[in-house]
Amino acid sequence: MKRALRLALASTALTVCANLQAAPTFINILTGGTSGVYYPIGVGISQIYGHGIEGSKVSVQATKASVENLNLLQAGRGELAFALGDSVADAWKGDAEAGFKTPLKKLRAIAGTYPNYIQVVASKESGIRSLDDLKGKRISVGAPKSGTELNARAIFKAAGLTYQDMGKVEYLPYAESVELIKNRQLDATLQSSGLWQAAIRDLAATLPVVFVPIPAQVVAKIGNDAYQQATIPAGTYDGQEAEVPTAAIINVLVTRQDVSDELAYQMTRLLFDNLPRLVNAHAAAKDIRAENAAKHLPIPLHPGAERYYKENQLLP
Repeated sequence: MKRALRLALASTALTVCANLQAAPTFINILTGGTSGVYYPIGVGISQIYGHGIEGSKVSVQATKASVENLNLLQAGRGELAFALGDSVADAWKGDAEAGFKTPLKKLRAIAGTYPNYIQVVASKESGIRSLDDLKGKRISVGAPKSGTELNARAIFKAAGLTYQDMGKVEYLPYAESVELIKNRQLDATLQSSGLWQAAIRDLAATLPVVFVPIPAQVVAKIGNDAYQQATIPAGTYDGQEAEVPTAAIINVLVTRQDVSDELAYQMTRLLFDNLPRLVNAHAAAKDIRAENAAKHLPIPLHPGAERYYKENQLLP
């Protein structure tokens, strides 16, 4: 009887272990709209993780980007998310005006990645050539309290503008904003994204456009270290013959504290081991550098990510 009981217990234990080993690792990647940059890079990352993390089930979720992503992470509804650095800082503090009712203290950083460039694009026929020319015009600024819309508020405030100065303000994603400009229903759009963004490329290839400069003095007046002076290189888009001064904000890949150290380590390692594949997903990934990824982050690193940077002597 005792021997039979021991055998039964051993068999049960083996079954439980086998089931535990067979349990899939779910990785939901929170991105942005399908016409932006987060989404195609997120798809590229999902393919890398699907092949590189044994037993993983990886999904990619299109969202309203930064603010929604961070709130979803805090609620345990994702394992990896893209977000703008200023939104991450606001989430950590619990800035209600930015869309965070309480401090999101479960957030942990995986890596700083590529910069988002503030790209203000107007149809040439609108007559818009400067930020001040936006007064009385029709403009789209991204979904309400999205990372893009928070960037728009910061830029306009520093330039001495408010939404009330505009003729009309729409809160629309990239592709919808571009379609309305093509249909002469909007004059301009402010889009915060990586360079070579698909919707802007489509617009510039369809009709003559103007890229509105954001002067260095406006960037300085924002008073937030997350915003840095930057330049959109000449020739980035069709018809853009001169470089355009603007502001840039680093994007951060974020996870949550209850993601296992091993999974966070593998997500970080595979990201940097496969950067060429991400460049194939979107050219903005050219700016991702492992040597910069752990610098100037607005939230703590996940211990699993920190292990990767320590192993490779990449901590600042």
